[in-house]
Amino acid sequence: MKRRYASARDCACPEHPLAYVRNMAQELEKEGRLGLTRSFIQHGDVSVYAHMLSVARHSLHMAQVLARAGVDIDTRSLVRGALLHDYFLYDWHDSDPSHRLHGFKHPFFALERAEEDFDLTPIERNIIARHMFPLVPIPPACREAWIVCLADKTCALGETIDGRIGGSRQVKRKRKRA
Repeated sequence: MKRRYASARDCACPEHPLAYVRNMAQELEKEGRLGLTRSFIQHGDVSVYAHMLSVARHSLHMAQVLARAGVDIDTRSLVRGALLHDYFLYDWHDSDPSHRLHGFKHPFFALERAEEDFDLTPIERNIIARHMFPLVPIPPACREAWIVCLADKTCALGETIDGRIGGSRQVKRKRKRA
């Protein structure tokens, strides 16, 4: 079910944010190659796909808080940009020389792949290209890109620490196996 927007700036927060993110991810999977990201690991044992979903959820939560304070957020572009921010479509852990300096280069690969598969708004382009600030030294140019930049760092830190110290995800997996 595609949602229609009355204007380019959709500042309405969805009633069911998790369903909104899942539905947007399903649309992107149908239109492009988002499903490939399920097979690549991002941080710890978290797939790129799961990481992007997490960043989208965190971004949407931040947008909802800002919207309650009267800040205008393009919700659709925010979520799409968050779901595509790591759309580089390769396993950066491989020893391929082109994957060297992944942290510095992957936003540009992600933007290139996303432009191959989707019609992107300027906000979505900015989110994808600038989400690695300050590692990539050009700062985000819109509030949606700042939100995703912060959500990405929050999620990445949690995923990395969780993978290294045996956090909640590993405990949940062990409980499921038992």
